Amino acid sequence: MIDTAIRTTCPYCGVGCGVIAERDDASGAWAVRGDPGHPANFGRLCVKGAALAETIGLDGRLLHPMIGGAAAGWETALDLVAEKFSAVIAEHGPDSVAFYVSGQLLTEDYYAANKLMKGFIGSANIDTNSRLCMSSTVAGHVRAFGSDTVPGCYEDLDLADLVVLVGSNTAWCHPVAFQRILAAKTRRPDMRIVVIDPRRTATAECADLHLAIRPGSDAILFNGLLAHLKGEETDLDVGVPLEQIVSFFSWFADTEKTVTVWSQGINQSSSGTDKVDAIINCHLLTGRIGRPGMGPFSLTGQPNAMGGREVGGLANMLAAHMGFDEANVERVGRFWNAPRMAAKPGLKAVDLFKAVKDGRIKALWVMATNPAVSLPEADEVRAAMAACPFVVISECEADTDSAQFAHVRLPALAWGEKVGTVTNSERRISRQRPFLPAPGEARGDWWIIAQVAGRMGFGEAFAWTGAGEIFDEFCRLTAFENDGARDLDLAGLVGGDYESLEPIQWPVKAPGQGTARLFADGRFYHPDGRSRMLDIEPRPPARLPDEAFPLILNTGRMRDQWHTMTRTGRSARLAAHAPEPLLSVHPRDALRFGLADGGLARVSGRRAAVVLRVALDSGQRPGEVFAPIHWNDRTASGAVVGSLIDAATDPVSGQPELKQAPVMVAPLAAAWHGVLLSRNPVELPRSLYWAKAAGHAHSIWRLAGEAGEDWPATAKQWLGTDGEWIEFLDPNRGHYRGARLVDGRLDSVLFVFPWATDFSPDWVAAAFGRAAIEGGERATLVAGAPPGGDRGRDKTVCACFNVGLATIRAAIRDHRLSSAAEVGADAEGRDQLRLVRAGNSGDPGRGGAEGGLEPVTPWPSPGATAAG
Repeated sequence: MIDTAIRTTCPYCGVGCGVIAERDDASGAWAVRGDPGHPANFGRLCVKGAALAETIGLDGRLLHPMIGGAAAGWETALDLVAEKFSAVIAEHGPDSVAFYVSGQLLTEDYYAANKLMKGFIGSANIDTNSRLCMSSTVAGHVRAFGSDTVPGCYEDLDLADLVVLVGSNTAWCHPVAFQRILAAKTRRPDMRIVVIDPRRTATAECADLHLAIRPGSDAILFNGLLAHLKGEETDLDVGVPLEQIVSFFSWFADTEKTVTVWSQGINQSSSGTDKVDAIINCHLLTGRIGRPGMGPFSLTGQPNAMGGREVGGLANMLAAHMGFDEANVERVGRFWNAPRMAAKPGLKAVDLFKAVKDGRIKALWVMATNPAVSLPEADEVRAAMAACPFVVISECEADTDSAQFAHVRLPALAWGEKVGTVTNSERRISRQRPFLPAPGEARGDWWIIAQVAGRMGFGEAFAWTGAGEIFDEFCRLTAFENDGARDLDLAGLVGGDYESLEPIQWPVKAPGQGTARLFADGRFYHPDGRSRMLDIEPRPPARLPDEAFPLILNTGRMRDQWHTMTRTGRSARLAAHAPEPLLSVHPRDALRFGLADGGLARVSGRRAAVVLRVALDSGQRPGEVFAPIHWNDRTASGAVVGSLIDAATDPVSGQPELKQAPVMVAPLAAAWHGVLLSRNPVELPRSLYWAKAAGHAHSIWRLAGEAGEDWPATAKQWLGTDGEWIEFLDPNRGHYRGARLVDGRLDSVLFVFPWATDFSPDWVAAAFGRAAIEGGERATLVAGAPPGGDRGRDKTVCACFNVGLATIRAAIRDHRLSSAAEVGADAEGRDQLRLVRAGNSGDPGRGGAEGGLEPVTPWPSPGATAAG
C-alpha cells in the first residue's frame, strides 16, 4: 500500500524529467517512478532516474558542520565563515573573495548566492560548474539573438523531419529526449536523423547518416553548409567521405522542419562559441527558428544549468538575464537596494582558480560541486585550494576530493530533501519537492547563504522564511522595468501559489500562460530588434598532438554515472554496467601501442598520468581515445582525467576545451590482478591500480599491481586479522583466494589471479546478504566458483533490469530469436528477462539498453503538448 506520493523532478541531466517518489506504508521504503503527467518525460525515466531510490541512504553524508576535522555547531561555523569573509574583504577588497557554485543548486539557492556576492559583497567573482558545460551556448545565443534565449521546445523533436545531433551522445547523456526522437521516427519513418560526432556512439547507431568528422572541425562543416545554402562553392576537409557531406547538405537544404541539437561536443572547445554561432547561422539564413519542428536547440547537461543562467550564476551576467551595462547594473542594484553593486564581470571558472592559486583570491566558498575532479588541470586546482587561506565547502557528502581542502564544511540538503525550482533545457520551470526529512543538522543552501549574509550585516535583504519567498522575489525582478525588453519575464508567476506550481515554460507574462517558442515574430533582443549572423573563422584546437603526445583524448559521460559519482556511486545497479574507468581505443591503435583488450593502460598528459582499463572500440576514430569524467580519488587509485587536460578556454565564453587533449598511452604490465569484496571500508595503497564500485551489501574493488605480494600477509593487512580466515594459495600458478568471516558472517573476500580476467563476483557477492555462512558452504567461498561451477551471469548488459550476457544468449538459443527487437518482445512476457533491447539496434518502439527505459504509454501526439 502506498502511503505517500510526492511529485518532484529528477536531479540529473537537463531534460528535467518529472518523477514521483512513493513510500510503501508497510516497509517504509521509497521507490521512484516517472511522472506520467510531466511534459518533459510523460512517465519515462532513464536508468539513473529509475535508480534514484537506491541513492538516498545516509552512509557517507555530511550531517554536522565541521571546522577542520572537528564537529561544530551551526552558530560557531556560520560566525567563522562570516568573520573570515568580512575580514578578507575589509583588508583586500571585494574581489579577493569568490564563490564557485553548481547546476546542482536549485534556482532559489543560486539566486541567494548571486545576490550576496554581486549586490552586497560587491564583486562578480561567482561562477558555476555550468561554465564547463554550456557557457559557449550562452555566449553564442547572446551574440546571435541579443539574449540567452533557447528558441524551441521538446515538441519540436516530435515535429521535425530532420534532426541533426551534433557533438551529443544523446542516447547516453539525455536518454529520454533521445527516445522521444526515436518514437517520432517510428511514427514517421521518413524522418531522418543525422549524427555528427567523431565517435560511433549509441546515438550514431540509430542514425540515418553518421558524419565521423575530425575533432574540432564542426565550424568548418557548418560554414560549408552555410555556403551551400547560399549557393556558394566551398572546399571542405572534415575527414569524412564527400558523398556523406553532400547528403547532409542536401537534406538540410531541402528540409524546412529541421532541428539541430548540440551539447558538450560543441560547447567544450576553445572555439565553442564560434561553433554554436556557425550552427545558428544556418537556421537564421533559412528562417528555421521559432516555428514548430525547427530551430537550433542546446541540450544542457545539468538539472538546473538553465536556472543558474536565469539568476546570474555566471560571472559575466546579472540576475534575470541582465548584463553589466550601466543601465542594468543600476536597475538590479536599485531593485535589491544593494549597498555595493558589482559593476563589472568577475572571474570565470578557470581564471577564478588561477586567481586562487596566485593568491588574489584569499577566501573561497564552493557549493555543491567538486572542482578538484571536474576542472581541467585538476592537479593545479588542488594545489590552489590547498594554498588558499580560507576554503568553505557546502556539501552533502562528508568526503570528496574537494572537501579535503576545506577549513569549514557545511552540511547541505540533498535531492529528496530540498525545496525549490529547476529549469530544464526547454525553459520549463518545475518544482523540486522534498519527500525525506532533513538528516542530522543539514540545511538548505539558500538558508546557509542567508545566515552568512545576515552575519555580514546584510540581514534585512536576506530575511526570507522559505524558498517560495525567494522565488517570488526573483520573479518580480524578471518583470521589473521589463516591458518586453528582456526575454526572461515571470510576471505571471508573481504572487502565485508556490506549493502547487505546475511545470511551465518561460516567459510567463500572465498567470498559467507559458511560452513554447520564441522569435516566431522575427523580433530579437538586440537594440534594433534584429538577429546577428556571425562571420566565423574556424580555429584549430589550443593544443595539437605531437610526437610526445600523439593521440587525442576525448572525455565525456558514461550512460549510468553522473558527474563525480557522489550520488550514482551509491547504486550497485548503476555500477554493474561499467564498474571501472575505461579507455576506449580503436583496435588499430591498440596494436600500435601494445594495448590488450581488458588490460591496463597508463595515459599520460603534459603534467600527470592516469591508469584505465582498456576497451577496444572500433567506433573510435584511429588516433583518438575516449575516457569518462566520473572517477575520482574516492573511487579509483588514479583516474582523474581532468589532470590530463590543459586549461585552454574559449576567449568569449571562458569554457575550457575538455574534448581534445593530446596524450600518450602505454600498456601497464601487471604482475597480478584481483577482485576484493568487503562490507566495510578498506584503505588500499595508491601505488596499486584499484577501482571501487558499489555492491548491494558491500563494495567491490578491481585490483592490479606491478609487483608480487605475500598474499596471506597482505590480505590480513588490508582486511584485518580478527575473525575466521579461510584461504587457498597456489604460489606456482599465482592464485590466492581468501575469505574472512566475523561471527559467522561473511565480511570480506579477496581473489587474486596472474592475468586480467572478466571475473564476475556475483555468485560470492550473494553470500554477503546472508546472516551466517554454514560450515558446508565455507569452502565454496574460496573454491573459485560456486558448487556446480556455474559462476552466474557474466558481463552485465542491461543494468536497468540486471540482465547479463549469458541470460540473453540463453533466451536467443531457447526461443530462437533472430533480432534485438525479438529479444525485446520476448522479454516483455517473462520476468527473468525484462530486457527492453539487448543492444543498439535502433528499435525505437522499446526503451533501449543504452537509455535504460522501460516501455510505458505512447508519447503524446504532436501538437498535444501545448506550453504550460
